[in-house]
Amino acid sequence: MSKFKEALERGKKAHRRQDESADGHTPKVDFGAQARDWLTEVVVASLEAAKADVAGEVIIDIEPIPRPEDSAVAPSVEFRIYGNGAVEKNHARAFKVSVSISGEASVSAPGMVAEDIGNIGDKSDQRFRQLLARLIEDAARDRRS
Repeated sequence: MSKFKEALERGKKAHRRQDESADGHTPKVDFGAQARDWLTEVVVASLEAAKADVAGEVIIDIEPIPRPEDSAVAPSVEFRIYGNGAVEKNHARAFKVSVSISGEASVSAPGMVAEDIGNIGDKSDQRFRQLLARLIEDAARDRRS
């Protein structure tokens, strides 16, 4: 029985040391907050910039980022792109930018294979902007057809 008590004590000490090191030295990261920040800084900012640039050709509607309690598992942003005109609003394509727990972000839509746009640790918006430009070109081309 003494070996069991010794093992129990060692476990308690190890747990205390782990708590002490976490409290004093290792910052705890809130994944949901980090993902929402990335979505705001990279995705929403890129969408807003594109929205201003292509206002005459296509319309980009951006859904607000859900509250933290609504998107705790996989934070996301939804947006729609459609040709400039009231009739064409019915033909809007809806897209969703999602962040998985691994930190990888992707864009998906019905009928479209999800496309990887990078990791939230990388603050570069280049991959998302390239994909967004292609989606806008497709919407503009559909409008002209």
